[in-house]
Amino acid sequence: MRVLILTAALITAGGPAALAQSPSAADLINSLKPTARQLTGATRGIRPAKTTPLAGTPDVQPATVRTETAPAESSGGTGSSGGGLGAANLVVEFKSGSAVLTPAAERTLSVLGHALTSSDLSGFKFRIEGHTDTVGNPDTNRSLSQQRADAVVSFLEQKFGMSADKLQAVGVGSDQLLVPTPENTPEPRNRAVKIVNLGA
Repeated sequence: MRVLILTAALITAGGPAALAQSPSAADLINSLKPTARQLTGATRGIRPAKTTPLAGTPDVQPATVRTETAPAESSGGTGSSGGGLGAANLVVEFKSGSAVLTPAAERTLSVLGHALTSSDLSGFKFRIEGHTDTVGNPDTNRSLSQQRADAVVSFLEQKFGMSADKLQAVGVGSDQLLVPTPENTPEPRNRAVKIVNLGA
């Protein structure tokens, strides 16, 4: 699975972080769109070559042809960052301890909405994972991350008409850190929303 980390501005109680590279819809499409190998589900293997024996020659088993293609990854289950056909991490702007989308968050999610509703991705389902940093209680962080994932899904449904069956909101809290840190470490890159392509 390819994972592209795309960062937008983040505001916390301490003030705005530096503006980083904003993703384009094309960036998101490229990281979420499955490869041809993933779509075909091809696996590594050996298969016999198809040949026609010449008239008058003994029937000889043909040579084998080795095909080397990577297996498609599984779509993963609820509550998991594993699996998927492609993924992207977005740092979505929330105020510290809040699940309310800021105007900057809505701008970032508008780009995501255009990508997810493009002809390249409109046939797929996606898991929207909410993540937090290690500041605070893990149970509180898990609840907050679920609220943030729900807020992202709600925005995509309302603004882009995406159906509820296409989007799965999951809060993982600080269990799967993008940047490993000690406990109670504010790290904007860990306050992310991960989008995982679950397949058709």
